[in-house]
Amino acid sequence: MAVPYTNCFQLPKVSSKCRLLCSSTRLCARFSPIHVSLGTSEPALCLEAKVDPLLDSVKWDDKGLAVAIAQNVDTGAVLMQGFANREALLKTISSRKATFYSRSRSSLWTKGETSMNFINVHDIFLDCDCDSIIYLGKPDGPTCHTGAETCYYTSVDDSLKDPEVDGNRLVLTTLYSLESTISKRKEELSGNSEGKPSWTKRLLLDEKLLCSKIREEADELCRTLEENEDPSRTASEMADVLYHAMVLLARKGVKVEDVLQVLRLRFTQSGIEEKSSRKS
Repeated sequence: MAVPYTNCFQLPKVSSKCRLLCSSTRLCARFSPIHVSLGTSEPALCLEAKVDPLLDSVKWDDKGLAVAIAQNVDTGAVLMQGFANREALLKTISSRKATFYSRSRSSLWTKGETSMNFINVHDIFLDCDCDSIIYLGKPDGPTCHTGAETCYYTSVDDSLKDPEVDGNRLVLTTLYSLESTISKRKEELSGNSEGKPSWTKRLLLDEKLLCSKIREEADELCRTLEENEDPSRTASEMADVLYHAMVLLARKGVKVEDVLQVLRLRFTQSGIEEKSSRKS
């Protein structure tokens, strides 16, 4: 009889490329082809019995530690870096809260235990050498003790150009750099601007123009498929759709992260179920 995946461990054989996945609905670790449901009897004992071999496979250093990095599951932003020992990793798996080992206090600590800005862990990954860990999760608030979104906000390039520069630029991937630029253009609208406004500002000021451009770009994207155009053309048209759609998001006060979170939550739901839920 097939065992449901909900709250299950899937434990294939350990290889040199070990990987651990701990989601809100199941844990997947590469050990033996056994499925054990956590929804049945003795879940705590089941957890310990199945996770112990995995913990043994981690290449802890001579102090019993491994680097542990927290990463935002939606934005991909690296939130912070600390260290974990066997107990910290086990607690993270069981509690779904990013837990580390404090070398200065010689004790475990869960991120957010005093600030309440927890990092809610959705997945855990081990690297190919099994000597570093990624906690992939969703933060409840700022991660850095300074109040910054992440602990990484000092650009080396900026510092080399100007040693006096104030390190306050968050690490942004391409999509979030674009969002940041659009946000700045929106802020500039409230000030006194001279000369012809930028295209982004024109779109922010004219919702009819913005909506017409989104429809136009979406149509051009579809035509690349219907007319069998070159893939580079498809990429270009998709970039136009993304840009104009992100301007609309900015106008509505919606962040890209909010959209990605909705997408992630739909991963465990069929398209038919999702559409039905909208009607109810």
